[in-house]
Amino acid sequence: MLLKIISFGFVMDENSYLSESWSQMDFFIVTTGLIDTSLEGVDIAFLKVLRLLRILRPLRFLSHSSSMKTLIEALMASIPSIMNVGVVIVIVFLMFAILGVNLFAGKLQSCTVDFYKINTM
Repeated sequence: MLLKIISFGFVMDENSYLSESWSQMDFFIVTTGLIDTSLEGVDIAFLKVLRLLRILRPLRFLSHSSSMKTLIEALMASIPSIMNVGVVIVIVFLMFAILGVNLFAGKLQSCTVDFYKINTM
């Protein structure tokens, strides 16, 4: 029994090309590349966004390499933990910044110009 999957409005079999998310990303990159190539002479702001999607072309390699796919999935899963560590580092930096402002308040600057001489000129 084949399980039907609905993606992009199409009903697909279980082992079809667009059933995996990596293949869907690959399809999207190729499709936007074809649209950009076909409308190359036209200067529209929306097409500049499609040209930026050319950066994603090396990601097509991920759909063929299972070890690289595993590595990227692990990296994406660790992003929330990395963000938590970043927040802690920002808080520690802020604490030392407040401490530095309190310890050095006014000690690193000195004014050599007499205030009253400036106002009388």
